[in-house]
Amino acid sequence: MEQRHLGRTGLRVSRIGLGTLNWGRDTGEHDAADQLKAFWEVGGTLIDTADVYSGGDAEYLLGQLVERLVPRRELVIATKAGSVPDPDRRFDGSRGHLLEALDASLERLGTDYVDLWQIHAFDPETPLEETLHALDIAVTSGRARYAGVSNFCGWQLAKAATWQLAAPGIRTRIASTQMEYSLLQRGVEREVLPAALDLGVGLLPSSPLGRGVLTGKYRTTTPPDSRGASDMAMFVEPYLDGAASRIVDAVATAADGLATSPLAVALAWVRDRPGVVAPIVGARNARQLTEALSVEGLSLPDEICRALDDVSAPVHHYPDQDWSTL
Repeated sequence: MEQRHLGRTGLRVSRIGLGTLNWGRDTGEHDAADQLKAFWEVGGTLIDTADVYSGGDAEYLLGQLVERLVPRRELVIATKAGSVPDPDRRFDGSRGHLLEALDASLERLGTDYVDLWQIHAFDPETPLEETLHALDIAVTSGRARYAGVSNFCGWQLAKAATWQLAAPGIRTRIASTQMEYSLLQRGVEREVLPAALDLGVGLLPSSPLGRGVLTGKYRTTTPPDSRGASDMAMFVEPYLDGAASRIVDAVATAADGLATSPLAVALAWVRDRPGVVAPIVGARNARQLTEALSVEGLSLPDEICRALDDVSAPVHHYPDQDWSTL
């Protein structure tokens, strides 16, 4: 698998990442092991997890499999901290909480360091410089090699990245930002992506298949074994409207013309967008993951990219970038 630099850093990662959101919940040890082995065997390196995935079980399961199946040095392990199970405060970006969470993640993962440590979301109740100081401490102490953020809007990302760049050699630059990005969700193109491109921050798209909708499996019905038929139906529902259906139909048409799957078309589109480093793909089993990994040999023709761009184009209003042309 092709490797790409993570933002403006020396770290190289596979251009598809393996997500572990469902590990320890819908995906058990056997299926997780099959996924990890299949991913590594095709040259995949980037494994994304978080301290809150399955209440920490995703990290623990990954830690049990690493070394037993795959050498630790051949993986780029990324985890997150900052989300908390508190209805009154969803995110805690305080330095104390973040560093305590990192130590707990390292224990569950069974490793001395993570390659990429990410702030899971912006905490409006904590001064941003305090949150970012936790990243500096993590890197200087050797507990993390690189630092990133997740779910920061445009101004939050720009402020964080600029603050870190203001003291080179003292503060750790922001290497990446993880955001939802797909043909069904192009909101990051308004301000987040321009900021990331300008500041040298690599984008790691989550839900690159539109929460599964872009695979086409919801075109006629809701499969009984899908998220749409589970307690996560509310996660899928926003992408089942008429506008989404038109985009999914266009993806299916492109897939027919290329003799491939809608999944491959949708994943190739987001993988090759400007500023994107590696879409994070989650799967319930190795069969689903193998289908996603087959996109490595696919490059979409320019005319198909333009057609997909047109049918999924988001509406931009003042004062977005290039507002003067609207």
